Amino acid sequence: MTVAIQAEGLNKSFGGRRVVKDFSIQVEQGRITGFLGPNGSGKTTTLRMLCGLLTPDSGTGTALGFDIIADNWEIKRRTGYMTQRFSLYEDLTVEENLQFAARIRGLDKRTERVNEALDQLGLSERRRQLSGTLSGGWKQRLALAVATLHEPQLLLLDEPTAGVDPQARRAFWDEIHGLAARGLTVLVSTHYMDEAERCHDIAYIAYGELLARGTAGQVIDQARLFTWRGEGPGIDRLAPKLLENPAVEMAAPFGLALHVSGSDEAALGRAIEPYEKSPFRWQRTEPTLEDVFIHLMRGVEDNFQ
Repeated sequence: MTVAIQAEGLNKSFGGRRVVKDFSIQVEQGRITGFLGPNGSGKTTTLRMLCGLLTPDSGTGTALGFDIIADNWEIKRRTGYMTQRFSLYEDLTVEENLQFAARIRGLDKRTERVNEALDQLGLSERRRQLSGTLSGGWKQRLALAVATLHEPQLLLLDEPTAGVDPQARRAFWDEIHGLAARGLTVLVSTHYMDEAERCHDIAYIAYGELLARGTAGQVIDQARLFTWRGEGPGIDRLAPKLLENPAVEMAAPFGLALHVSGSDEAALGRAIEPYEKSPFRWQRTEPTLEDVFIHLMRGVEDNFQ
């Protein structure tokens, strides 16, 4: 497949704090790559460097065949960017926001493009509604329509579904997969594990460092993490006691169940052995992405400290 993005050794600092450290990645055309990590981990900074919006302090890279430093303007012309917060004009209608975006970019066939975008994202019946009165899900659709109005080759989504209900999130992701199927390369930062699993592959970044890369299944396998699931009345109250054992790296309630994880299978088994009695029931289970990410975070130093 065609490589859309190739970066090697990217670094970026602000105020003496290194927020991206020797970051390298390759992304294929038409792929949806999810960027996950805690707040302040450098996800947005990394995404902006990859699409020419921010100049790295060091490192090299290309996006869409252009150098991310020397040809950043060419990359920006071919990139759509949807910010975390709704950043369109709330006192303009849906259609007026799209018309304004088309004029700013100097697009041809503006009316045709706007009508097509309205139809594509189900906004036609709301074309004359003030953007500020839209619900979160419809604002999200409008922002996506504006970001893709110029038919970009690369789409950057910065936590696009924060504060949006599950149904709207699912509809949004259906649109994203439709765009990717037509060849659009998508980079998306998210905190939602279910959204990460909907990406073709993921990159987990913690405080500027790339800790894991691959499909969701590959990242879970690479972690070599062992997990037990316990059930029974009050089992969530065992978490503090279990965490006193060095073999237990994570003990987290999941509803009425408890997930207990660690890297040493035998030692983990010995840690839960005292609690393998009524009313508790235990069984081995596959670790989730959330289990893996909590595990990965244990060995990373917060660069704010």
